[in-house]
Amino acid sequence: LDYVGRYTHRVAISNNRLIDIEDGAVRFRWKDYRHGDRQKVMTVSADEFMRRFLLHVLPEGFHRIRYYGFLGNRHRAQKLARCRGLLGMPAPEPSNSRSAKDYRDRYEDLTGHS
Repeated sequence: LDYVGRYTHRVAISNNRLIDIEDGAVRFRWKDYRHGDRQKVMTVSADEFMRRFLLHVLPEGFHRIRYYGFLGNRHRAQKLARCRGLLGMPAPEPSNSRSAKDYRDRYEDLTGHS
């Protein structure tokens, strides 16, 4: 489960964690969980960075899991409707894309500024 859990939602490293690539070395931020979740910077050679990155590439034939359970792609609408019914929640209002406000209009409504 621990092995599979690493591949369910996240990518190996997001772009915002990469700081610098220079002179064959890569600098990136990482979280040190052993010392109070502190953000630290690590510098490794480009070869080592690629080695570590490729450890997170799924083998051929494996697929990254995006959603599972009642959020799984198959029958999602029916399962969500059942969950709403069990929780006593009303069905959501259908959105009409023609009458939906543009993001600029919504921003103005929220902030009072155009």
